[in-house]
Amino acid sequence: MIALVFGASKLPQLGKGLGQGIKEFKKEVHDPVVPAVTDVQARPLDPQTRVTTEVTRTADGRVAEVVETVTERDHRA
Repeated sequence: MIALVFGASKLPQLGKGLGQGIKEFKKEVHDPVVPAVTDVQARPLDPQTRVTTEVTRTADGRVAEVVETVTERDHRA
């Protein structure tokens, strides 16, 4: 039935893809990826401007990424 739907030439490719999918699924089940731990720190500069520093760490505590966001408030309000 599968040979009729996909054709005989596509069967090896389908089998390879299915095998890789099962292998990857088993790998993730037995050794799941641990999500990164995120620390968020804020330090105000003045009443109108705020800089937020977000430090993303790996599971073993190393710094993976540092992102600083500047937020300016509308001082007219």
